[in-house]
Amino acid sequence: MAAVNPYLNFNGNCEEAFNFYKSVFGKEFQTFSRFGDMEHCTEGEENKVMHVALPLANGSFLFGSDRPAYYGPGTAGNLFNVAIAAESEAEADKLFNGLSKNGQPTMPMNKAPWNAYFGMLTDQYGVTWLINYDYGQQG
Repeated sequence: MAAVNPYLNFNGNCEEAFNFYKSVFGKEFQTFSRFGDMEHCTEGEENKVMHVALPLANGSFLFGSDRPAYYGPGTAGNLFNVAIAAESEAEADKLFNGLSKNGQPTMPMNKAPWNAYFGMLTDQYGVTWLINYDYGQQG
């Protein structure tokens, strides 16, 4: 099966958001480039993030970029979710608590009817996260 990698777009604060995500997931960027790194760049957008790749687990990544001005502003957060499959309740709690910082938990971590430990939140950048630990993973 092909990997699913969410790609998030931001209205100029991609670097701030991804530094926050880097601190939560404890990983380093695999790729980080700015529009100014390209041969042709629109004036005033040199410092915007063209592409960032943050490794998560099992070969999956969280990708992001700033929207160029000619695309117009994006609508933050409510048109997509990022689902994370945690490897334990402890990891689920760690991710939920980290991503909730300055955000809004909408469903606290708790046992769910589908034999999982689940929670949902919107982070400080308007991105909705679904954190799930499937009890069926236990050996």
